[in-house]
Amino acid sequence: MKNVLVTGGAGFIGSNFVRYLLRAEPDVRVINLDALTYAGSPENLKGLPDESRHIFVNGNIIDRALVEGIFRHHQIDTVVHFAAESHVDRSILGPEQFVQTNIVGTFTLLDVARQIWLNEGGFAPEGARFHHVSTDEVYGSLKPGEPAFSESTPYAPRSPYAASKASSDHLARAYATTYGLPVTITNCSNNYGPYQFPEKLIPLTILNAVRGKPLPIYGDGKQVRDWLYVEDHCEAIYRVLLNGKSGETYNVGGNNQPTNLEVVRQICRILDEVQPDSEFFPHDQLIQYVADRPGHDRRYDMNIEKIGSELGWEPRQSLETGLRLTIKWYLENPGWVEAISSRSDYQDWLEKNYAARGGQR
Repeated sequence: MKNVLVTGGAGFIGSNFVRYLLRAEPDVRVINLDALTYAGSPENLKGLPDESRHIFVNGNIIDRALVEGIFRHHQIDTVVHFAAESHVDRSILGPEQFVQTNIVGTFTLLDVARQIWLNEGGFAPEGARFHHVSTDEVYGSLKPGEPAFSESTPYAPRSPYAASKASSDHLARAYATTYGLPVTITNCSNNYGPYQFPEKLIPLTILNAVRGKPLPIYGDGKQVRDWLYVEDHCEAIYRVLLNGKSGETYNVGGNNQPTNLEVVRQICRILDEVQPDSEFFPHDQLIQYVADRPGHDRRYDMNIEKIGSELGWEPRQSLETGLRLTIKWYLENPGWVEAISSRSDYQDWLEKNYAARGGQR
């Protein structure tokens, strides 16, 4: 790796990966392409380990001329593709943008890489890699007793978001098989940690709890998820870049399957411990059940044996230690929270989402 294009590098996972890569590879340049939509922010890129090796480009992955220019000007040899619309609720309210970004945008990146690496040069640069970051939601929902998702689990997406990511996965595999593009894919479970947009379950619960606001639980709260601390995810991607086999897919998860209600109660318990004098103690009194999400997947569970056996990766953080690190970060970074939460697009989204749920907050 010399010149790495990170798409969506001002978003939650992308910005954490930019930090990780700059620390791990002291000679790498990172070219960060982000459209700075609602989930991406320059706030996420403040205080990078070595800003002199980070080049930010504000633009859209759908813009082929822009992407071609970046590939040629910066001599890109590695792509790590995070850029995506990624919130299920938003995809239900407005699916078109998910099709454009997640499907058309991924196609644009793949096709530019094919054109420049394979057609114009006749071969990919030595060690070139196009890494596509995807989700466990492409696999659908597990029934009680069904085995965990593996890399061979058939796709069965159930939301517009999941369907758009499944489509982009298929495109990436097709470019690897048809054209020989050096592609790898990771399908990850639910990420959490620093810089996560406040609409997601864990940061929303933390921030609402410390402010004494209701902690919304969809339906009965017994939906099961696998939770992955974001820095563990970054390390997994890095290992795939270094040693993953071209054309292969690797599942990445946190080795835990709590219910959403259990996660919220665990956050409340930790907050009770670190803020015993809070006027909202005990924090679980703020839990409020709201109408369930349409088509809400009931259970996810990730089999991560392949990446463990082939690349020696396993998560470093348990859910308990990861939540403690996350809560600590949000409590110590009120400036970031205020800057993100005060954005008009975030406030507009909250109002639309609450209206779609019949005004339940």
